[in-house]
Amino acid sequence: MAATKPDTGGDAGDGGGARVVLLSLLGAWTIRLLRATLRLRFHDDAGVRARERDGHNFILAFWHRHMLLMRYAYRGRRMNVLSSRSRDGEIMVGVLARLGIRASRGSTTRGGAAGLLDLVRRARSGWDLGVTPDGPRGPARVVQPGVILAAAATGLPIIPVAMAATRRRELSTWDRMPVPLPFSRVDIVYGEPIVVPRRGSPEEWAPRLAAAIDAVEARAERLAAGKEAGG
Repeated sequence: MAATKPDTGGDAGDGGGARVVLLSLLGAWTIRLLRATLRLRFHDDAGVRARERDGHNFILAFWHRHMLLMRYAYRGRRMNVLSSRSRDGEIMVGVLARLGIRASRGSTTRGGAAGLLDLVRRARSGWDLGVTPDGPRGPARVVQPGVILAAAATGLPIIPVAMAATRRRELSTWDRMPVPLPFSRVDIVYGEPIVVPRRGSPEEWAPRLAAAIDAVEARAERLAAGKEAGG
């Protein structure tokens, strides 16, 4: 993947901007260091690897709780995600940029329409999209309309993905984010592509996507727990 120029959305010359830059640097390096200690095992990834290799764009969809290491589930050339307009979102934009991912600003609550339009424009320009359907503030495991509308507008298939670690700690965040412990194994599972028709409604397709993400998450958990043999 080509490097993405960090754009934190703030002026690094003032105190707030400098803090954003520092925290985004620390965040990116923390993720890189954690990744270096982990063993990743991929399952049912032949389809997504072929799409990445052949330049067939797609939308990668995963619950917000799995976003910490999701950068490493993607091997394509360029991906665009949606990040909130909050200060935390500003920090996340900087972290993602240093990991090679571009972010559009917006959310399901503030600036969402503008963010969604930017995602659609990026998709039509040949970018893959990464979406947390229940982010940035929840409710957890509830698909918001944005990803369905983006898929319907672009025609891109949605590929559900989830991961689970053999050893981890859960944060006391709204999404109960699991953080893999160093030197554990992380199983990453992909689902079948979901193609939303041009006139597909969020009311119909959101539950289908939620069920698909839940299914790959359940399989990842079984694999990490040794209850299912991995390929």
